[in-house]
Amino acid sequence: MSSGQLIDQCVLGADFVNGVFQNRFNGEILGRFGSLGFSDWWLTAGCLAQTIWNLNAGRQSEADINDYDIFYFDPDTDWEAEDRVISQAAALFAHLPVRIEVRNQARVPIWYPEKFGFDYGPVHYASDGIDRFAYQTTAIGLRKDRNGSFRIYAPFGLEAAMSGQIIPNPVLPIRKVYEAKVARWKKIWPDLVIGPWPDDVKAVP
Repeated sequence: MSSGQLIDQCVLGADFVNGVFQNRFNGEILGRFGSLGFSDWWLTAGCLAQTIWNLNAGRQSEADINDYDIFYFDPDTDWEAEDRVISQAAALFAHLPVRIEVRNQARVPIWYPEKFGFDYGPVHYASDGIDRFAYQTTAIGLRKDRNGSFRIYAPFGLEAAMSGQIIPNPVLPIRKVYEAKVARWKKIWPDLVIGPWPDDVKAVP
């Protein structure tokens, strides 16, 4: 699996994580999900970067964050196995007034073609899902290991998230997904600088 980097080994890592932890929900999730027994997992996507954008804009750290995404990897791709983990996480975080989305990345290639019309490709680690986000900017994962250390996975770095630069990641032809999401973000965080989806990437069939 991708082990990411220790915080002090990642450029801007300390500043980013200090900001992320100003949102108490991030801290609660990071501190507790590991108790479910998975070693390959990440708290990821908007809940991290959007906390930073809120702080940069002088807003409450948790404002307008739709959900908190947890990616984990389990080779058991039965729907029932994932559903058990979702139920366990729901009980674990029942005290938090936020929506937490828990997904086994090993199952994504099973349902993705029907939803989007093309193959997702093989998945071997939870971080594979982060690599395929439509936006480089939020392709970031954070987790607490069993030894208590925090690790960050940021294949495109942290600078764009810290500065509010939205950069597309056209590894999959999901232009509509990208454009719909960044249009919503721009309404909430008007200071974001949105990069265009490249024209040479084929659209979803």
